[in-house]
Amino acid sequence: GGLRGATVIDALDTLYIMELEEEFQEAKEWVEKSFDLNVNGEASLFEVNIRYIGGLLATYYLTGEEVFKSKALELGEKLLPAFNTPTGIPRGVINLGRQGTRPHKRCLYGMSWSWGWASAGSSILAEFGTLHLEFLHLSELSGNPVFAEKASNPRPGPPHPPGVVLSRVEKPQGLYPNFLSPVTGSWVQHHVSIGGLGDSFYEYLIKSWLMSDKKDSEAKKMYDDALEAIEKHLVKKSAGGLTYIAEWRGGILDHKMGHLACFSGGMIALGAEHAAEGRRQRHMELAAEITSTCHESYARSDTKLGPEAFRFDAGSEAMATRLSERYYILRPEVVESYMYLWRLTHDPKYRHWGWEVVKALEKHCRVEAGFSGIRDVYTTTPTHDNMQQSFFLAETLKYLYLLFCEDDVLSLEDWVFNTEAHPLPINHTDFKA
Repeated sequence: GGLRGATVIDALDTLYIMELEEEFQEAKEWVEKSFDLNVNGEASLFEVNIRYIGGLLATYYLTGEEVFKSKALELGEKLLPAFNTPTGIPRGVINLGRQGTRPHKRCLYGMSWSWGWASAGSSILAEFGTLHLEFLHLSELSGNPVFAEKASNPRPGPPHPPGVVLSRVEKPQGLYPNFLSPVTGSWVQHHVSIGGLGDSFYEYLIKSWLMSDKKDSEAKKMYDDALEAIEKHLVKKSAGGLTYIAEWRGGILDHKMGHLACFSGGMIALGAEHAAEGRRQRHMELAAEITSTCHESYARSDTKLGPEAFRFDAGSEAMATRLSERYYILRPEVVESYMYLWRLTHDPKYRHWGWEVVKALEKHCRVEAGFSGIRDVYTTTPTHDNMQQSFFLAETLKYLYLLFCEDDVLSLEDWVFNTEAHPLPINHTDFKA
């Protein structure tokens, strides 16, 4: 959209945690003086929330500096028109600028619409399901319950994740498809993925429960039920003994796993910590197996970096078989899982694996002005794509840094990371919107 400075805002908390004080001050000054929220242009509700609002909230909680809080709240207000749909399920795109006024109404912010490529004007599971953590904090800091209510769908009692619509709608085999109509509240088609389009919906269920200090039992139940359906229908073992999570298209399995799905090892480990005894061990084993498969996708490439997606068919395992899936854009999900598995098991292999990534990034991705994605992980003379995604600073470098820190640096007892690795405090009090 028209918003600028994604890299600056995504990197704020990383700079602070790494004690890069001069760079942090420079970034803070940019936020104070140059970060303009009154821009015209399309923006993704999801990206603005996880990168900008998440980054500003986390930096406010780490530093206590008011500028970050006020910018987060101002931006949060601009996202609210996206929720003006018959179901309360938001549309994916918002215009942040002021649209023309209607004669009989005061000036309105924003119009919202759905992504042109999303199935038949539908909203995307991972997008409308990844607002809850940030919006609860916006309500807490502003004293205005509207944010928590919007992210939870109106219902009596304390706010919950996308709530009412999702609990009522029929779920095929207990699974959540990726596309839902914001008009009718029913699924638009039956594609299920733990990778892109679905991923952070599941993550925010378990994290909503953790952030509520384990009080949001509905989020926990939704997570447990979803994971059970995933285990039953999507978790597979390859001929070579690798555990992976397949995608589901109207009942037919697609035996591929995206790099984005590799966050699930960390998520399942985090959830296992708090599961009943029998489940706990099973889930820790599953988390370790998935993380190991994702490591294999790195180990089997010439650069020791993993492809965008890898398959388990036609005799090849944990490798990209299509040219269009061989690229690496500095994604964090694999090292994210290494960090969680290290913190929860202290098995040294996770630090070894993390260090392999550090060396590979230095060797293949470092360029004069920063780091760049590469177009093909299977060649040792890769072509750079000349892009440094903001999540590289927000997530990839932060998770690698935390992997080698003591456990009390952003302890998992006190912080929950949003899906862009921005730490939000666990609510050890009884806040209810």
